[in-house]
Amino acid sequence: MSAPMEVSFSVPPPPDAASAVAASAAAPPVRAGAPAVSCSPQSPTAPPAADDRVLVSVEVLLHSTSTARAEDVCAAVERMLEARSLSYVDGPVPIPNDDNFLLANVKRIQICDTDEWIENHKVLLFWQVKPVVHVFQLSEDGPGEEPGEDDTLSSFNEWALPAKEFDGLWESLLYEVGLKQRLLRYAASALLFTERAVDPCLVSWNRIVLLHGPPGTGKTSLCKALAQKLSIRFKSRYSMCQLIEVNAHSLFSKWFSESGKLVAKLFQKIQEMVEEESNLVFVLIDEVESLAAARQAAISGSEPSDSIRVVNALLTQMDKLKSWPNVIILTTSNITTAIDIAFVDRADIKAYVGPPTLQARYEILRSCLQELLRVGILTYTQGGNSVCILSYFSLKEKQHCSEFAEPHGSLHLSNLLHKAAEICEGLSGRSLRKLPFLAHASVANPSCCDASTFLHTLIQTAQRELSESRG
Repeated sequence: MSAPMEVSFSVPPPPDAASAVAASAAAPPVRAGAPAVSCSPQSPTAPPAADDRVLVSVEVLLHSTSTARAEDVCAAVERMLEARSLSYVDGPVPIPNDDNFLLANVKRIQICDTDEWIENHKVLLFWQVKPVVHVFQLSEDGPGEEPGEDDTLSSFNEWALPAKEFDGLWESLLYEVGLKQRLLRYAASALLFTERAVDPCLVSWNRIVLLHGPPGTGKTSLCKALAQKLSIRFKSRYSMCQLIEVNAHSLFSKWFSESGKLVAKLFQKIQEMVEEESNLVFVLIDEVESLAAARQAAISGSEPSDSIRVVNALLTQMDKLKSWPNVIILTTSNITTAIDIAFVDRADIKAYVGPPTLQARYEILRSCLQELLRVGILTYTQGGNSVCILSYFSLKEKQHCSEFAEPHGSLHLSNLLHKAAEICEGLSGRSLRKLPFLAHASVANPSCCDASTFLHTLIQTAQRELSESRG
């Protein structure tokens, strides 16, 4: 889960080196060859060996006008991190006011991928961490379209990555801890195995991901966010990254037997893209069941026989792409049982993306509330100063204390938000993010609404939405 960056000064050294090594053992793997930033310890106690430190990604977004070399920015970030004793928690790192080079070129510095440690209530201190810096700029070009047959539906949309359109999408998607990390690790391993020429006859992998689950859980958004994140992490290895979103419906022809040919034609275009070795291509097929409808259904007569040709063409083209090391296929489905078993078997990861957990619901609503406070649509009660809405973990710790909650303080507002999250059980992530808008439309005075009043309205709105959805 995302959390504000915490700064820790004069942190005491670990009791012994062995404890630091043990804390580092569960570190998520980071791709080989990444420009790594090493931090010199400020403590006289011997730090853990460099290889035993936890690798944590630090993403550095350049201004669109910056012409600075990535190597120079990386070195400047290295110096900044070495000069400060930081604890590492997901969130932004402030740029020092006296660092003119970074201020002129860098828009944002972000710590990533520490959520599993926070889940275990561990704080990553500076001497435990080996930051890995990723410097990138966002493409401001919108999606390009490839015209379909007879100038009807476009057969696919194409983005140059990392794209401005997807900036912040990864952080906004909140699931059970471990799901996003699992996908990142899978992609890194899949590309590594291919690049190292592991014999596929001995070890099999297809670089195909299948995310399945009920509608509205963010499967398509997660695929796009994953492609965006990987384009940042592999920027030093691939000079260009592209996301191809296939319009499955455009591949079905009104002419019998033509659909299979359309699938073959589309994948021929994709193959031309991946022939450039410096190009990393992500192919997204949303609601893949529309393409990979079960052949058994076609045989039984409940699906048109042309479906057999489409499925066969899809499987054949995917098998051809296996020989190229620089392509990953991302697929989603709302109805897993409707997908051909041969396609399901080809997927390396079949991850279920279900309705958000209580923790995820709380953090989704918390992010919505913080945004409404940031833009001034909501105000702090009685003109008070900025009140921090507690993270889920901080709230759980505070709830066990006997400390009295001020009527409009952080604990009071966070408890109201927690109550709203509990009531929202069963709502999808899509519905949760609509809820604050619907609640605001229900307040008596929308031009001047304080956070406490809004949260009471949010609870009532959630109850009404659930009641109406159940009929």
